[in-house]
Amino acid sequence: MSNAKTVTRATKPGNTAPAPTARRTSLVAKKASAPIAELVAVTTTAVAKAKHKLVRDSFTIPKTEYAVLEGLKARAAKLMRPVKKGELLRAGINALHKMADKAFLAAMNDVPSLKTGRPKASELSAVTATTRK
Repeated sequence: MSNAKTVTRATKPGNTAPAPTARRTSLVAKKASAPIAELVAVTTTAVAKAKHKLVRDSFTIPKTEYAVLEGLKARAAKLMRPVKKGELLRAGINALHKMADKAFLAAMNDVPSLKTGRPKASELSAVTATTRK
């Protein structure tokens, strides 16, 4: 039955729709005649709209530095620009990236190294016991 519909459409008088191959050829011709600058603008816009791949990670941070992070969130809110912790961290990474080597090393020397890994169950229970008091 669908073949009959196709046949009747093709045989109707006044049907001026071009064949699909002709349509493709005309689109290729239009794209070929477009200026290169316009094509570059279209591709850069498409790249800009592409979503970034996100990476989920976790880390340990001292309470004092976490308090600074919360203070920076409050400061941003007072400046009418509320932010999330992730945005603050990304802004900090961006600032570190833009620093000269000497300033970067000075900033890295101000941050103490932490023991990596998760705390053992006994250490974790000792910490939670002292914070509950």
